[in-house]
Amino acid sequence: MKKLVRVTLVLLALAVVLAAVYACDNQKETGGQASPGGTQNSADPGNSGAQSSSSSSASPTPDSAQPTQLDPGTEDGQAAGYTVETGVLIMATNAEFPPYEYWEGGKIVGIDAEIAEAIANRLGLTLQIDDIDFDAIIAAVSSGRVDMGMAGMTVTEDRMESVDFSTSYATGVQVIIVKEGSAITDVDDLFADDASFDIGVQESTTGDLYTTWDLEEEGLATIYRFRRGADAVQALVTGRVDCVVIDNEPARAFVAMNPGLIILETEFAVEDYAICFAKGSTELRNAVDAALRELIADGTVQRILDKYIAAD
Repeated sequence: MKKLVRVTLVLLALAVVLAAVYACDNQKETGGQASPGGTQNSADPGNSGAQSSSSSSASPTPDSAQPTQLDPGTEDGQAAGYTVETGVLIMATNAEFPPYEYWEGGKIVGIDAEIAEAIANRLGLTLQIDDIDFDAIIAAVSSGRVDMGMAGMTVTEDRMESVDFSTSYATGVQVIIVKEGSAITDVDDLFADDASFDIGVQESTTGDLYTTWDLEEEGLATIYRFRRGADAVQALVTGRVDCVVIDNEPARAFVAMNPGLIILETEFAVEDYAICFAKGSTELRNAVDAALRELIADGTVQRILDKYIAAD
């Protein structure tokens, strides 16, 4: 009798083990338990200006008409690179910088606007341009309120501490605008030992930065900062400043509109223009940069530059 009981208990224990093994195998086949928070992983748009792959449809469907795709990210193995607003590429600019960006017929047009439109089309996104003060662009990008900044923006070490940059798509030249007959005839006049000029610039631009570092901090000039380049030029026209340091292309436009002003032949600085992105928005930056490189390679960017900038 005792032997029969022992056999029965062994059989019951074996049945329990087999049932447990069967339950584990069945759970594996059906996908197991959901990870905490469900199957969607959402990123905070405020941190990188991006949404997760599970909650956005910004990545275009691969096809031959759209060679550039939002590539799978390397962070956490997730596909990334999405925009602040699904399907929309939001660009911050300051539309006071012809021919790169300016208002015409109720619309922002120019070199940067057209290049950004071409990038958005290549990525299957809709472009939205927000016109804000130039010195607010980096803050808007860093906070994740917009996807990128594009405003004839020069790559500088100081700016690279706050944002990341794309490949350069254009070369800018900082020039000096003066009145005809000015005592300033050459860039070297600004650096003379006894120099003491009043210089107008658009605030937070590289014209502002360079003249501040090279001249004002050396006691050679007083820098007057204006919200718009046009305001700095108007200050020159009325005699409030002795010259204006600004990018060559808007300088040409301003001089054309104001008889009696000229651009000195010697340049103040040469710089590269690029698109800025929030730190950490690697996938978005890589996608935009890949599209930009393609547009440079196929001649689209050069055609846009040639459209707005006449050959000398």
